[in-house]
Amino acid sequence: MDIRDIPPVPPLAAATGFEGLHKLRRSFVLAVRSLWLHKLRAFLSVLGIIIGTSAVIALMAFGKGSMQDALEDIKRQGATNIVVRSVKPPDEGATASRSFVASYGLKTLDLTRMGTFGDSISKMVPMRVFPAEVRYLDRMSNGRLVATTEDYAAVNKLVPMSGRFLNEEDNFRKLNHCVLGAGLADKLFPFEDPMGNSVVIRTQEYRVVGILADRMPTGGTGGSQAAEDYNNDVYIPFETAKVRIGATVVIRSSGSRGGEKVEVSQVTLTVDADFETSEGREKVRAVGNAIKGMLKDNHLREDWAVSVPLDRLEEAERAQARFTSLLVLIASISLFVGGIGIMNIMLATVTERTREIGIRRALGAKQRDIIVQFLVEAVVQTTVGGLAGLLFGVILVFGLPPLSQFFFDTNLPAQLSWQPMALSVGVSIVVGVVFGLYPAWRAAKLDPIEALRHD
Repeated sequence: MDIRDIPPVPPLAAATGFEGLHKLRRSFVLAVRSLWLHKLRAFLSVLGIIIGTSAVIALMAFGKGSMQDALEDIKRQGATNIVVRSVKPPDEGATASRSFVASYGLKTLDLTRMGTFGDSISKMVPMRVFPAEVRYLDRMSNGRLVATTEDYAAVNKLVPMSGRFLNEEDNFRKLNHCVLGAGLADKLFPFEDPMGNSVVIRTQEYRVVGILADRMPTGGTGGSQAAEDYNNDVYIPFETAKVRIGATVVIRSSGSRGGEKVEVSQVTLTVDADFETSEGREKVRAVGNAIKGMLKDNHLREDWAVSVPLDRLEEAERAQARFTSLLVLIASISLFVGGIGIMNIMLATVTERTREIGIRRALGAKQRDIIVQFLVEAVVQTTVGGLAGLLFGVILVFGLPPLSQFFFDTNLPAQLSWQPMALSVGVSIVVGVVFGLYPAWRAAKLDPIEALRHD
């Protein structure tokens, strides 16, 4: 580039104290012209910045989306819930062989004791769970029979697609009413509306009063509890199950049969607390510990288990923080490598433009003018690279999920936020300053006479 291409500083600007601003503008114009004359070299030099910036945005978006999906799964179970389950003791096999009927787990009396916790518990949802065959005409499907109360839908975030869920009257009057999960309803009623029809469950007819909307399965809340697939469940009133089924259930398997007497399979307690606050979380733990103490005092064996989804929520939040730190480290390495590439190209540029530097120094340019010139050039490169990486990262975030769903039938959750975008572009600009400073300082330290002699 010819030094004559640099626009002169207007005398009025110099006289009014705006010379520094015009020098900065002139350095910026010179940097843009230099990069435009060597477009391929400039692109290769900022390629590392583009990759690093886009990696920060994409990885943070996909990482946050995946972790948020896991957190939402836990929150769907209820972050302020406490789940108390009946658990068959390990030595129950020998006892069952002697008595035929294995009696264990939570009792109705335990529900009464839990009710003494008062205002600390806003909802208490008991459950009896049985494996069951559900039939309609000549169609049959295996599902899970859940006897429960009206609060079950609110606690487990179940929404009726048509009709309603169980209500207080169903339990009080012990009615033969049932609510079908979305998957079970599709299997039994593929071509008609289930509402008002009757299905057969364990030789008893139950009238369908509601169909639930499709519900994403959740993982267990810890321990031995398996994932719950609500779509294949059928729900009947808790009090109806006491009358129609009773506490003792005979289980047949592999040519043998045995009985189990379980009054309550599971109780879900909702603590009246805000899990977003530390006080609310401590209250949930305190109630959970109190329930454990109460069960230990009233059960001769440990035929119960207490699970607190809040523990899994906090564990997932800690994992999210570690994952975020790891992604920041990986992205920092990418930007560091990109900065080294910028510095290498700038050092080569200083050598190539030694004579130009000598001419500028001979015409009166000071060392700080040379530093500003090359430093601005480095910052322009990294800024352009950061903005290009920002655009490419956003394209990846919005483009990869539909492609993953279309080609691999895999959900790839992503959650884009402005913080990683601003941080990545800001860091790329800082990289330009840090890695452009040494080449600029080296250019300013060149001897003007030796620089003019350079070919």
